[in-house]
Amino acid sequence: MSPVTWAALLGAIMLEVAGTTLLQASQQFTRVWPTAGMAACYGLAFYLLSIALKQMPVGIAYAIWSGLGVVLISVIGAVVFRQRLDLPAMAGLAMIVGGVVVINLFSKTVGH
Repeated sequence: MSPVTWAALLGAIMLEVAGTTLLQASQQFTRVWPTAGMAACYGLAFYLLSIALKQMPVGIAYAIWSGLGVVLISVIGAVVFRQRLDLPAMAGLAMIVGGVVVINLFSKTVGH
C-alpha cells in the first residue's frame, strides 16, 4: 500500500472528525459558518476516501475510517463538549481500537 493511500485515508478520517465536530457546533444547521465548514469537511473527506479506495478494499478502508473516527470524535466530545464516557463506553472504544490494530497487523487483505 502506498504512502499516498494511507495519507488519503488519514486525511479522510481527520476531515470526517472535523465535520462531525462542526455538526455539533452548527446547532442543528442554525449557525451558517459551522454548517458550511461541516459540508466542506464531509465533501473533502469522501473525496480523500475515494482516493484511498483506489488501492485499499472498501471494507477495510471503511473499518479503519469509521473505527478511528468514532474513537477520535468520542475523545473530542469528552474534552471539548464535556460529554462523559462511562466505563462500558471506554471499554467499547478500546475494542474498536483493538479491531483496527488487528486488521492492520494481521489481515492479509491490507497490503503492507
